[in-house]
Amino acid sequence: MVADVTILIVAYESAQHWAQLKAALAAQSLRPARILVLENGSQTGKLTPADMPGGIELVVSDTNLGFAGGNNRLAAMADTRWLVLLNPDAFPAPDWLAQLMAAAERYPHASLFGSTQRAYGHQGVLDGAGDVWHITGIPYRGAYGRQMASPPDGEIFAPCAAAMMIRRDVFEGLNGFDEDYFCYVEDVDLAARARLAGHTAVHVQNAVVDHVGYGSSGRRSVFATYHGTRNRLWTYVKIMPFPLLVLTLPLHLAMTLVLWVSAARFGHFALFGRALKNAFKGLPGLWAKRRAVQSDRKVTAAGFARMLAYSPLDLLTRRPLVRPVGARVRQTRH
Repeated sequence: MVADVTILIVAYESAQHWAQLKAALAAQSLRPARILVLENGSQTGKLTPADMPGGIELVVSDTNLGFAGGNNRLAAMADTRWLVLLNPDAFPAPDWLAQLMAAAERYPHASLFGSTQRAYGHQGVLDGAGDVWHITGIPYRGAYGRQMASPPDGEIFAPCAAAMMIRRDVFEGLNGFDEDYFCYVEDVDLAARARLAGHTAVHVQNAVVDHVGYGSSGRRSVFATYHGTRNRLWTYVKIMPFPLLVLTLPLHLAMTLVLWVSAARFGHFALFGRALKNAFKGLPGLWAKRRAVQSDRKVTAAGFARMLAYSPLDLLTRRPLVRPVGARVRQTRH
């Protein structure tokens, strides 16, 4: 049986993971219609056609398009109902795709689905169970680094793009990822735009991947710190409905200051400042994007506020926020 799915894999400096990922894809109990792999301008260890078994199509970019641009390029080649994004260092369990497709049958109103991400090589530790957006405007990966069982199926703010599924027409309707982000927070931005448009995201407990994480950049690298800082501010400005933007701005500024001081512990104080400076430089163009996003918004500010986390402890401990599916009645604008 073949699922109406195209799996998209953007590979950058990821050759060391390819053999394990290839084996995990071959072991899937449900086959996707297509698997597209982008060799995204790696400097060393490039993937070649010789690395691709039958049924996997290789696309080559001589330059690094970023995670956002790379996935957009692959998505433009797909013609299936569903797109599944998979990081090259995320190794799916044999029934992973089958579990995602079963969830799509159980929750036909949902457009986005996220996986249970276990921390590779760390028994009992999660790498993620849905992305959370805090009222301060700070997003985080729920359950990251926590020793706990994965939450049951439920509604989440956003799925992590390391292993997520989205309806292709929804992805196209949102114009895909914002390529100005290049890498980091682009999945929160995409899902937030989907949520504003009235779409639902669901965490799938039994769709499991083992995720190495930060395979090509490093968690506290200059690259990760810069893009994470810049893109976090852009997402806050672009997405937050105006009443919430006004109410939460002091909280967001305060949390940004806390994170800036924290960055100094890792020698990134000046880097954090440069990222903020460049984020502010991009605000004029970003404001035009904000107007487009907010004009298409179907969810009220109050309805969006109910999707957020509020407890300071949630932010500090990365507590996952997974609500029963259908428990919240979405409020839409009329």
